[in-house]
Amino acid sequence: MKISDDDPAYIVRFKAAFTKDLNQRREKTNLEWLKVATALDPRFKDLKCLPRAEREPVWAKLSELVKGEEPALQPPREENPEPPKKKTALLLMGSESESDEETPVDNAVKRYKVEPSASLDQCPLKWWSEHTAVYGKMAHIARKYLGTPATTVPCERLFSLAGHIVQKKRSSLSPENVNKLVCLSDWWKKEK
Repeated sequence: MKISDDDPAYIVRFKAAFTKDLNQRREKTNLEWLKVATALDPRFKDLKCLPRAEREPVWAKLSELVKGEEPALQPPREENPEPPKKKTALLLMGSESESDEETPVDNAVKRYKVEPSASLDQCPLKWWSEHTAVYGKMAHIARKYLGTPATTVPCERLFSLAGHIVQKKRSSLSPENVNKLVCLSDWWKKEK
Protein backbone atom coordinates (compact mmCIF):
# COMPACT_ATOMS: atom_id res chain seq x y z
CA MET A 1 0.00 0.00 0.00
CA LYS A 2 2.99 2.30 -0.29
CA ILE A 3 2.52 5.14 -2.70
CA SER A 4 4.86 5.08 -5.68
CA ASP A 5 5.69 7.72 -8.27
CA ASP A 6 4.00 5.65 -10.99
CA ASP A 7 0.59 5.67 -9.28
CA PRO A 8 -2.14 7.86 -10.79
CA ALA A 9 -3.70 10.50 -8.54
CA TYR A 10 -6.86 8.49 -7.82
CA ILE A 11 -4.77 5.46 -6.72
CA VAL A 12 -2.71 7.71 -4.43
CA ARG A 13 -5.92 9.06 -2.84
CA PHE A 14 -7.31 5.53 -2.47
CA LYS A 15 -4.12 4.20 -0.86
CA ALA A 16 -3.96 7.14 1.55
CA ALA A 17 -7.63 6.79 2.56
CA PHE A 18 -7.37 3.02 2.86
CA THR A 19 -4.23 3.20 5.01
CA LYS A 20 -5.78 5.87 7.25
CA ASP A 21 -8.95 3.81 7.72
CA LEU A 22 -6.97 0.65 8.43
CA ASN A 23 -4.84 2.41 11.06
CA GLN A 24 -7.96 3.81 12.77
CA ARG A 25 -9.51 0.35 12.89
CA ARG A 26 -6.31 -1.14 14.28
CA GLU A 27 -6.24 1.48 17.07
CA LYS A 28 -9.83 0.64 18.05
CA THR A 29 -9.24 -3.12 18.07
CA ASN A 30 -9.07 -4.74 21.48
CA LEU A 31 -6.01 -6.90 20.87
CA GLU A 32 -5.92 -8.31 24.40
CA TRP A 33 -9.43 -9.68 23.94
CA LEU A 34 -8.46 -11.24 20.61
CA LYS A 35 -5.33 -12.83 22.09
CA VAL A 36 -7.29 -14.42 24.96
CA ALA A 37 -9.96 -15.62 22.51
CA THR A 38 -7.22 -17.21 20.40
CA ALA A 39 -5.78 -18.95 23.46
CA LEU A 40 -9.24 -20.27 24.34
CA ASP A 41 -9.74 -21.69 20.86
CA PRO A 42 -8.47 -25.29 21.18
CA ARG A 43 -7.44 -25.27 17.51
CA PHE A 44 -5.05 -22.33 17.86
CA LYS A 45 -4.06 -22.43 21.54
CA ASP A 46 -0.37 -22.86 20.68
CA LEU A 47 -0.48 -19.11 19.85
CA LYS A 48 1.92 -19.46 16.92
CA CYS A 49 0.39 -16.30 15.49
CA LEU A 50 2.05 -14.30 18.29
CA PRO A 51 5.74 -13.65 18.92
CA ARG A 52 7.11 -15.86 21.71
CA ALA A 53 7.49 -12.87 24.05
CA GLU A 54 3.75 -12.12 23.86
CA ARG A 55 2.51 -15.65 24.57
CA GLU A 56 3.13 -15.90 28.32
CA PRO A 57 1.27 -12.66 29.17
CA VAL A 58 -1.77 -14.08 27.37
CA TRP A 59 -1.70 -17.19 29.58
CA ALA A 60 -1.23 -15.00 32.67
CA LYS A 61 -4.28 -12.95 31.66
CA LEU A 62 -6.28 -16.15 31.14
CA SER A 63 -5.27 -17.37 34.62
CA GLU A 64 -6.43 -14.04 36.08
CA LEU A 65 -9.75 -14.36 34.27
CA VAL A 66 -10.29 -17.89 35.55
CA LYS A 67 -9.41 -16.88 39.12
CA GLY A 68 -11.89 -14.02 38.98
CA GLU A 69 -14.68 -16.02 37.36
CA GLU A 70 -17.63 -17.08 39.47
CA PRO A 71 -18.43 -20.80 39.38
CA ALA A 72 -20.89 -21.66 36.65
CA LEU A 73 -22.93 -23.97 38.84
CA GLN A 74 -23.56 -23.14 42.49
CA PRO A 75 -23.49 -26.09 44.89
CA PRO A 76 -26.77 -26.89 46.65
CA ARG A 77 -27.19 -25.09 49.97
CA GLU A 78 -26.97 -27.03 53.20
CA GLU A 79 -30.06 -27.25 55.35
CA ASN A 80 -28.11 -26.58 58.57
CA PRO A 81 -25.20 -24.33 57.65
CA GLU A 82 -22.35 -23.79 60.10
CA PRO A 83 -22.46 -20.63 62.16
CA PRO A 84 -20.55 -17.79 60.45
CA LYS A 85 -17.93 -17.66 63.22
CA LYS A 86 -16.76 -21.21 62.51
CA LYS A 87 -16.52 -20.55 58.79
CA THR A 88 -14.49 -17.38 59.39
CA ALA A 89 -12.16 -19.23 61.74
CA LEU A 90 -11.63 -21.97 59.15
CA LEU A 91 -10.86 -19.42 56.46
CA LEU A 92 -8.35 -17.64 58.68
CA MET A 93 -6.61 -20.89 59.58
CA GLY A 94 -6.28 -21.77 55.91
CA SER A 95 -4.89 -18.37 55.01
CA GLU A 96 -2.01 -18.45 57.52
CA SER A 97 0.19 -20.53 55.28
CA GLU A 98 1.78 -18.42 52.60
CA SER A 99 3.24 -21.17 50.51
CA ASP A 100 3.71 -20.84 46.77
CA GLU A 101 1.62 -23.91 45.97
CA GLU A 102 -0.11 -23.91 42.63
CA THR A 103 -3.83 -23.29 42.71
CA PRO A 104 -6.31 -25.51 40.88
CA VAL A 105 -6.79 -22.63 38.44
CA ASP A 106 -3.09 -22.68 37.50
CA ASN A 107 -3.25 -26.45 37.12
CA ALA A 108 -6.29 -26.19 34.83
CA VAL A 109 -4.59 -23.64 32.59
CA LYS A 110 -1.39 -25.73 32.47
CA ARG A 111 -3.38 -28.90 31.67
CA TYR A 112 -5.17 -27.07 28.90
CA LYS A 113 -1.89 -25.79 27.45
CA VAL A 114 -0.35 -29.28 27.24
CA GLU A 115 -3.45 -30.99 25.89
CA PRO A 116 -3.22 -31.66 22.13
CA SER A 117 -4.76 -29.05 19.86
CA ALA A 118 -8.11 -29.80 18.28
CA SER A 119 -8.36 -30.43 14.55
CA LEU A 120 -9.04 -27.41 12.36
CA ASP A 121 -12.45 -28.68 11.28
CA GLN A 122 -13.68 -29.19 14.86
CA CYS A 123 -16.02 -26.61 16.40
CA PRO A 124 -14.35 -24.93 19.39
CA LEU A 125 -17.64 -24.43 21.23
CA LYS A 126 -18.45 -28.12 20.86
CA TRP A 127 -14.95 -28.99 22.13
CA TRP A 128 -15.51 -26.86 25.23
CA SER A 129 -18.95 -28.37 25.86
CA GLU A 130 -17.33 -31.82 25.79
CA HIS A 131 -14.59 -30.71 28.21
CA THR A 132 -16.72 -28.67 30.63
CA ALA A 133 -16.35 -31.25 33.39
CA VAL A 134 -12.55 -31.00 33.23
CA TYR A 135 -12.16 -27.24 32.83
CA GLY A 136 -15.37 -25.87 34.46
CA LYS A 137 -14.54 -22.17 34.85
CA MET A 138 -12.38 -22.02 31.74
CA ALA A 139 -15.20 -23.55 29.69
CA HIS A 140 -17.55 -20.86 30.94
CA ILE A 141 -15.09 -18.12 29.94
CA ALA A 142 -14.48 -19.79 26.57
CA ARG A 143 -18.20 -19.72 25.80
CA LYS A 144 -18.20 -15.98 26.53
CA TYR A 145 -15.19 -15.24 24.34
CA LEU A 146 -15.84 -17.66 21.49
CA GLY A 147 -19.60 -17.18 21.34
CA THR A 148 -19.23 -13.55 20.25
CA PRO A 149 -20.13 -13.13 16.58
CA ALA A 150 -17.27 -11.99 14.38
CA THR A 151 -19.51 -9.60 12.50
CA THR A 152 -22.74 -7.68 13.02
CA VAL A 153 -24.07 -8.43 9.53
CA PRO A 154 -26.67 -11.05 10.66
CA CYS A 155 -28.08 -8.60 13.24
CA GLU A 156 -28.20 -5.80 10.68
CA ARG A 157 -29.99 -8.06 8.20
CA LEU A 158 -32.54 -8.99 10.84
CA PHE A 159 -33.27 -5.34 11.66
CA SER A 160 -33.53 -4.54 7.95
CA LEU A 161 -35.98 -7.41 7.46
CA ALA A 162 -38.03 -6.27 10.46
CA GLY A 163 -38.04 -2.76 9.00
CA HIS A 164 -39.52 -4.10 5.76
CA ILE A 165 -42.21 -6.00 7.66
CA VAL A 166 -43.20 -3.21 10.06
CA GLN A 167 -44.21 -0.36 7.79
CA LYS A 168 -46.66 2.50 8.13
CA LYS A 169 -49.55 0.38 6.88
CA ARG A 170 -48.65 -2.50 9.22
CA SER A 171 -47.80 -0.51 12.34
CA SER A 172 -50.56 -2.16 14.37
CA LEU A 173 -48.93 -5.61 14.23
CA SER A 174 -48.36 -7.11 17.65
CA PRO A 175 -44.75 -7.93 18.65
CA GLU A 176 -45.58 -11.65 18.58
CA ASN A 177 -46.84 -11.43 15.00
CA VAL A 178 -43.78 -9.44 13.94
CA ASN A 179 -41.55 -12.17 15.41
CA LYS A 180 -43.53 -14.83 13.57
CA LEU A 181 -43.33 -12.96 10.26
CA VAL A 182 -39.58 -12.38 10.63
CA CYS A 183 -39.01 -16.09 11.35
CA LEU A 184 -41.23 -17.18 8.46
CA SER A 185 -39.49 -14.81 6.07
CA ASP A 186 -36.05 -16.04 7.18
CA TRP A 187 -37.04 -19.69 6.87
CA TRP A 188 -38.60 -19.07 3.45
CA LYS A 189 -35.36 -17.46 2.18
CA LYS A 190 -33.31 -20.41 3.47
CA GLU A 191 -35.50 -22.89 1.57
CA LYS A 192 -34.87 -21.12 -1.73
